[in-house]
Amino acid sequence: MLEKSFAEIYTKFKLSLYAKVFKRLDGGKDSLSAVEVFCLEVIYALGRPTVNEFATFAELSAPNAAYKVNNLVRKGYLRKVRNEEDKREYHLEVTEKYMEDYGITYDYMNVVMERIRQRFSAEEVAQMEHMLEVIGCELMPEVTLGRKFE
Repeated sequence: MLEKSFAEIYTKFKLSLYAKVFKRLDGGKDSLSAVEVFCLEVIYALGRPTVNEFATFAELSAPNAAYKVNNLVRKGYLRKVRNEEDKREYHLEVTEKYMEDYGITYDYMNVVMERIRQRFSAEEVAQMEHMLEVIGCELMPEVTLGRKFE
């Protein structure tokens, strides 16, 4: 039962993103492919990775990662920010354009969280928050996020 319930919630969040991706696949000059959306989602989750960090995580060659990054910069969904300490290195940041056009998953998550706060007691919400923190920090060590979601 636990597995089924969790799978349903996880799938609903994924479908929220996928629906937004399909809605935006209009073939326009600045539209994103599904692969480009996934690249941006990875970059966002990694929290300002370098091109090399992105390439390593996504298991892409350096030239392939650079090509994808440059296309996303050209389309206005990603920016490269020079590292102040090492001027040869750039950190990747998704732009507001990306968050406005494709950030529906995070908007939907906020809607669901507000519904949870309305439906459950403060104690139940605190317990859920505690359980989610334990799951994220202790029970999923194979995946490391570069960003803290707030």
